[in-house]
Amino acid sequence: MDLTHVRETKEQLVDYARDLAERYGAVVSPRAAGDGTPADTVRAPTLAIGIAPAAEPGGYEIAVRYRLGVPAARAVVRKVVAEAGPTPDVRRTGRIRRLGPGRRGSVRADVLERQPPVVAALAEGETGRVRPLRPGISIAHVDVSAGTLGGFVVADPRPDVPELPGGPDALYALSNRHVLDGVPGDGVLQPGPADGGTDPADRVGTIAAVVPLARGERASVDAAVALLDDPQVDLDYPVGRVTTTAEAAPGDEVEKIGRTTGHTHGRVSAIEMDDVLVGYGPELGVLAFDGQIEVESTGTGPFSRGGDSGSLVHRSDGVAVGLLFAGSETGGPDGTGLTYVNPIDTVLEALGVQLA
Repeated sequence: MDLTHVRETKEQLVDYARDLAERYGAVVSPRAAGDGTPADTVRAPTLAIGIAPAAEPGGYEIAVRYRLGVPAARAVVRKVVAEAGPTPDVRRTGRIRRLGPGRRGSVRADVLERQPPVVAALAEGETGRVRPLRPGISIAHVDVSAGTLGGFVVADPRPDVPELPGGPDALYALSNRHVLDGVPGDGVLQPGPADGGTDPADRVGTIAAVVPLARGERASVDAAVALLDDPQVDLDYPVGRVTTTAEAAPGDEVEKIGRTTGHTHGRVSAIEMDDVLVGYGPELGVLAFDGQIEVESTGTGPFSRGGDSGSLVHRSDGVAVGLLFAGSETGGPDGTGLTYVNPIDTVLEALGVQLA
């Protein structure tokens, strides 16, 4: 199918799948859903639908992702696939979770549950103290374990976005909301607390802006920025200065530098994914993200793991396409999971910033 046709088909299938879920789905327990908290009940079957590259060059097909292996889910998948064209890309993902931390040791219901990243000793990325700051290193709010510093941004004022603190010459670190989860003025550490960072010795800045997420509301980005105390950073690591953005296309070869898995390579396996359900613990439950990018690994290991949240995903030519935020249990090559990425232009617009 051509892109126009596949987009029209996808929109029809999204409505069809949601209708089927309402008619035939059932609310499943948190244990069955796999997110572990009473707030995380979801309606089964849970399907995400997007656009995947076709086998023939330049063509496209429907991507169908389903989460639960219960009979109701399989029945609805069959109904959707029957309407999706001759060669849809169908995969079971298992649970999808944010690939980063929550607040350390919290028992409150209004904050993110603790979800430690891969321990520093097993991480292939940079978990130590790094000065000057550069993309791909450990960073986090003072009360969060550890995620990844994706890149650097400057203010790009927009009438519908609150003005950032710091003034016109300020420099900000970009990552996920669940990595820099706090209120403006809270401290940010490099490395993150899970990697040995302490306050004030390792404080590098303060929370400047967080894109809100709310229980029961659809989302498009998980993003935040921190105002840096020292604007002297390494803007050229690892592929030169990244200032250009583009929309991801199915089949694009991409890469990222992350705190846990380091430098990895992947392929865009789907774009414009709607109804990507991501577990956020007791604070938010399971959130539905629309318009997401999906990446599968092209290396010998996964494209991402816990602690890689916040990584900037870019093409080999240094053009940024997205901000990594979540991953699935399965669905990728050789038993690896799939990685989910917020489109970079949507992220930058939501925060009122541009790449530095």
